[in-house]
Amino acid sequence: MVRAERSAPRAVGEPGFLRKVYPGFLQLTAFIAMDPERHADSHQKLCRDLLSGDEDGANEHRRFYDDYLAVMDVPAEYYLQTVARVFQQHSLARGEMTVRGRLVRPEAIRETALFTIEGEKDDITAPGQTSAALALCSGLPDGRKQSLVQPGAGHCGVFSGRRWREQIAPRVASFIRGF
Repeated sequence: MVRAERSAPRAVGEPGFLRKVYPGFLQLTAFIAMDPERHADSHQKLCRDLLSGDEDGANEHRRFYDDYLAVMDVPAEYYLQTVARVFQQHSLARGEMTVRGRLVRPEAIRETALFTIEGEKDDITAPGQTSAALALCSGLPDGRKQSLVQPGAGHCGVFSGRRWREQIAPRVASFIRGF
């Protein structure tokens, strides 16, 4: 973790001053490092699109990367606590997670609907991790629960890009309209 830096000096004691963070640029670097060839190819395509005057192709690239270039710093204690509680201790899945001293009880959820969406090719959150919420929310009737594993989608394709717009978002809208 590193300390947050600010462009203009701030008074000592201001909230966030010298707070340790997990920097957004490291998250972005880790994301790109998982598949550097894909990102290099994508940037080469951007250059080809710009040189050929294909603004639509270039804008598609820009829209995709805008989400990742906007990554913000996360407070270190929040990041480390999330990694420990969710991914190492499995506190929620074991029924041991607490928030402000109160036990989190997904089985007590009864007044909503739940739609989980996963990418078939997700290399960050493997299929099954998100849909596990369906079993944890046992208080919901089966008719109010649905799951989708989107064929061909990776982690990012589940919530942005062409697959999101053309295949996933319409399913989400249909699910919502059903209630």
